[in-house]
Amino acid sequence: MNENGHKIELPASIVVRDLAQLIQKSPIDIIKKLMSNGVMATINQSVDFETAAIVVAEYGYEAVPQKSVEVQEEGEIPLWRRLIAGEDPALLKSRPPVVTILGHVDHGKTTLLDAIRSSNVAAREAGGITQHIGAYQVEHNGRLITFLDTPGHAAFTAMRARGAQGADIVVLVVAADDGVMPQTKEAIAHARAARVPIVVAINKVDKPNANVERVKQQLAELDLVPDDWGGQTLMVPVSAKQKQGIGDLLEAILLMAENSDIRANPNGKVIGTVIEAELDKTRGVVATLLVQNGTLQTGDIAVAGIAYGRIKAMTDFRGKPIRKAGPSTPVRVMGLSNVPTAGDLFEVVKSEREARETATQRAEALKRKAQERRKVSLEDLFASYEKGEAKTLNIVLKVDVQGSLEPILTELEKLGKGEIGIDVLFSETGNITENDVMLASASKAIVIGFNVQVDVVARRLADTEGVDIRLYDVIYRLTEDVEKALKGMLTPQVVEVPIGRAQVLKVFNISKVGKVAGCRVLEGELRRNAKVHLKRGSDIVYEGEIASLKREKDDVREVRAGFECGVGLKNFHDIEPGDILECYVLEQTKPV
Repeated sequence: MNENGHKIELPASIVVRDLAQLIQKSPIDIIKKLMSNGVMATINQSVDFETAAIVVAEYGYEAVPQKSVEVQEEGEIPLWRRLIAGEDPALLKSRPPVVTILGHVDHGKTTLLDAIRSSNVAAREAGGITQHIGAYQVEHNGRLITFLDTPGHAAFTAMRARGAQGADIVVLVVAADDGVMPQTKEAIAHARAARVPIVVAINKVDKPNANVERVKQQLAELDLVPDDWGGQTLMVPVSAKQKQGIGDLLEAILLMAENSDIRANPNGKVIGTVIEAELDKTRGVVATLLVQNGTLQTGDIAVAGIAYGRIKAMTDFRGKPIRKAGPSTPVRVMGLSNVPTAGDLFEVVKSEREARETATQRAEALKRKAQERRKVSLEDLFASYEKGEAKTLNIVLKVDVQGSLEPILTELEKLGKGEIGIDVLFSETGNITENDVMLASASKAIVIGFNVQVDVVARRLADTEGVDIRLYDVIYRLTEDVEKALKGMLTPQVVEVPIGRAQVLKVFNISKVGKVAGCRVLEGELRRNAKVHLKRGSDIVYEGEIASLKREKDDVREVRAGFECGVGLKNFHDIEPGDILECYVLEQTKPV
């Protein structure tokens, strides 16, 4: 951060000239910075978010992704569903279901997508699929199914956090030899938070150590009871590698779609979701759109997030030019003014003037929202309840060991029987990660940790997304805070606010002083008399204060990122090269 602690919002792609204006620097200076980082770009070329973030960081700014204004404000109902709520029911027709695939890493999500694609598409099309556009369609028994080619709950939740929810059905992939794993539970939590029905694909049944019944038992314990056990969850044994059971899985998806209200008006208002987008050197902005209502046509004027433009050309997932695309159809389009962000909602408007005004209003709303953004915190809960807004406190819970999990869940269950309920969306052992924060952000939840730490990336994302993280080391304090919040009596909380990290390069033994750590500041800044964690690997070996801080031979008050310094810790000398210093200050939250 710079002297004023500035954060700066950057879009997924930005022109060098605009980047220079944004931080009030010369375009020539920006180009020099890019060249020093190995990027050759002219004043009118665009750079992606990651590259721009590196450049602005050298000027003391912290880059954060630009947020979409289209955020869910009314429970878990996706915005596009709310928009078609006004359509005449008599005009609504069934549309192909949109499916995304979630599951644990290495359980075969991508292999399953490839098996579905090759057996249902490439076999009928000369040359197969010619390009990756983030989504494609397959046909089974004369009916279409749309697959989002972005396996992983991170992408799924990132879209939902922006109000999009592109999927109608989730296929949960579980390996028959591994069974339920931590990311399987996370995927279930993400699907349930989005209120999307689940079809289970039990993969790798061809392996000699496959145990389908054990997997069904594990899933039943997570309230996904197999249909052949009298439950509601369709579970299909498959082998993505051997391409076995693919037809049965597609049949199960269509059966689930029949039981869901998956409809749209092909002649209604044209709306949908941005799946992915990029800036092509020869074709300009190219975006993949999923039409969810109405029929998109070449020549239409569309607004996607803060991007807008006339659709000049449109191709299907095979790369074949088309002029029209109905509901649930993924298309690649050209003609937008700049690169929209995945998860942005798009709509067709009547004129370019209306499109420009809409995009401008959204950009201004984004700036206001960034300034007014508040955390969904325990302090806010009771006030929201009194306004009639909050009926449930959503919680993501992370604890140190399994023995701590059950008693905490039991206590929270007792507290959730009052006027304000408690919904634990996800609970697991381990440190608080980026995925936990993403789930909390998309579900308007708070994250509670018991005897655990917060990953650096998770902390940074929580600050960006406005997610409240609460850490405890005594169970009764945890339950006491939640109970007070439910009664509107919570007192202000003192929280740790990270301000910098440094790595110990060398340790000096100085007479009459003791050991002093020679450090390089990696990010933020170190401050004399600030609080500090000394981490060795994943363990915190010291918590206390910085007693002395020197830059070369001078005593200083602070040392910023990129500089080296000498650090003395208060009443502690067991310092080793490679240790990490995490510097923080304590701040008090505002009372209700």
